[in-house]
Amino acid sequence: AEVSELPLGEEIEEEYVPEYVFPPVHLLKKGSGPNVSLNLEYEQTAKKLVETLASFGVKTKILNIAKGPTVTRYELQPEVGVRVRSIRNLADDIALSLAAKGVRIEAPIPGKEAVGIEVPNKNTSVVPIRNLIESPSFENAKSKLTTCLGVDVAGNPVYCDISKMPHMMIAGTTGSGKSVCINSILMSILYKAKPDEVKLILIDPKKIELGVYNGISHLLVPVVSDPKNAAGALAWSVNEMERRFSLIEETGVREIKAYNEVALRQGDREVLPHIVIVIDELADLMMMARDSVESSICRIAQKARAAGMHLIIGTQRPSVDVITGLIKANVPSRIAFTVASQIDSRTIIDANGAEKLVGKGDMLYAPVGSTTPMRVQGSFVSDTEIESVISFLKGNSGASYSEEIMDSIEKEAAKCEKSKSRASDDDMDSGDDDDLSLNSDPMLKPAIEIAIDSGTISTSMLQRRLKLGYARAARLIDKMEAMGVVSEFAGSKPRTVLISHEKYMEMVANSEN
Repeated sequence: AEVSELPLGEEIEEEYVPEYVFPPVHLLKKGSGPNVSLNLEYEQTAKKLVETLASFGVKTKILNIAKGPTVTRYELQPEVGVRVRSIRNLADDIALSLAAKGVRIEAPIPGKEAVGIEVPNKNTSVVPIRNLIESPSFENAKSKLTTCLGVDVAGNPVYCDISKMPHMMIAGTTGSGKSVCINSILMSILYKAKPDEVKLILIDPKKIELGVYNGISHLLVPVVSDPKNAAGALAWSVNEMERRFSLIEETGVREIKAYNEVALRQGDREVLPHIVIVIDELADLMMMARDSVESSICRIAQKARAAGMHLIIGTQRPSVDVITGLIKANVPSRIAFTVASQIDSRTIIDANGAEKLVGKGDMLYAPVGSTTPMRVQGSFVSDTEIESVISFLKGNSGASYSEEIMDSIEKEAAKCEKSKSRASDDDMDSGDDDDLSLNSDPMLKPAIEIAIDSGTISTSMLQRRLKLGYARAARLIDKMEAMGVVSEFAGSKPRTVLISHEKYMEMVANSEN
């Protein structure tokens, strides 16, 4: 759509509810203090840890014990001459000795002359979001996009400023804490920002996670659950981003904060609120409208920070066909909850470790610019607490959605659908070469199975194993690369396989459905 066809900012601002009453903190549950009776347990574990390492010829001494709600980090100093790698290689032996699941070793701890061994607590504790919201760090934070993440392994509160992220990917399996994390971020915004300061677009293809937020004044439009309208909402966001850049350019400044200062000073310009776009399940959108969704996400992620627009993307399927290379390159901040394999962990945070997390909010947080992911226990907010806060907000300042934005989203959705239909017609005309489904070639499944079993793949291998001609085998390799199954061609180096057998079986199941 042309910029001129978009709803004017002045008309949007007229829809804002002027009086906003922040929800009282007593609607949230308060947490209990630390259990001091567990000190003996920590000391016994530390002693056993030193003894276990010594049995393998690795002499160390305990420097500090950092007690977190879910895991405890034992900070050890190895004797002179002990290789750090030798400690890192003993993770499984340590887990066996302590009868613990998911022991993680950080060697060395950034900024310390010590090695950190993170051991799950036998008795874990919840981190209520109220504890973080009542903290002076949250109350005094200047950014309206300051959100509560949780506490680190030492029990220190961890906050993130979405405006500095500026976009974030959150991934994890069912029950790992991904949806609770998204809810914690949204609740933080409701407790920190007024509707004229931060607006929300919530996209929930599963129709079960974010619908409770319908009716609050922070929403630009009702929660989007139709994948077609979701593609339209993202396309509208791209156009809104371009409109904002035109307004910012007119004032001679470079980003939204400076623009709003000029707008407030002059009094005749609209003040632009930040817009946070939350996608609860990216995989569902990628299945329905892959090209338009990926294109819109990448354009927003590349440019929208200066326009005050931010993406928070969640998915339960951190595979390369969902978190594509383009999306990953443009969304710099990541959170990994428990995942099934090392491959999934590397897909999200470019490092192993998420496969060893213990679940229920245990995360690895890698903000933009970080070199090592930080282990955090996510803050918890229950469904009952969310409903109480939403009920309070509806009773004090209900939603007033923009009809023009809703119409614009539907128009963009129709355009995306037409583009998809044209693309499908073009694919049919050009044969099966561009069809990336598992059923596009009867030899594609056997070829992928050979690649997974071998750990690598080449055209000559397919020719030999499947008795194919060169052209057919080369086309299969190209399909596998386009699907994200194998790596790109790299000269003399063999192609590597990017998916696990479990992911392949998931792809097979999806193709059959």
